[in-house]
Amino acid sequence: MSNNTNHKNHPHNEEHMNLEQCPMMIVQELFGGKWKLLILWYLSTDVMRFSELQRKLPNTTRKMLTQQLRSLESDLLIHREVYPVVPPKVEYSLSHKGKKIIPILELMFEFGSGYMLDSDINNNNQS
Repeated sequence: MSNNTNHKNHPHNEEHMNLEQCPMMIVQELFGGKWKLLILWYLSTDVMRFSELQRKLPNTTRKMLTQQLRSLESDLLIHREVYPVVPPKVEYSLSHKGKKIIPILELMFEFGSGYMLDSDINNNNQS
């Protein structure tokens, strides 16, 4: 597949007209949460505790971060390890299935970097 692939020409378009069977709908459901992509991005390089994730995502609430983590865990994209110590210690990491998105996250990072340069986003946000 080339970089200039036209998604309208993909053979799966006809067979997935029903949104319940559309692979892109599944992707939207898995990664559509406000903080999910960033959580996965941070976990792609390291195992992290809740407080570390919260520091990386200062604009999220504790409740929202908990909801996003639970959703990613229930979708088997992250692993939650609870250690039997006092105070409780919980660490999050990408699951085997979650690690499959790393190349896509890297491409998204590259796209975002290029987009920022092309669009001069840094200068536009300062005005």
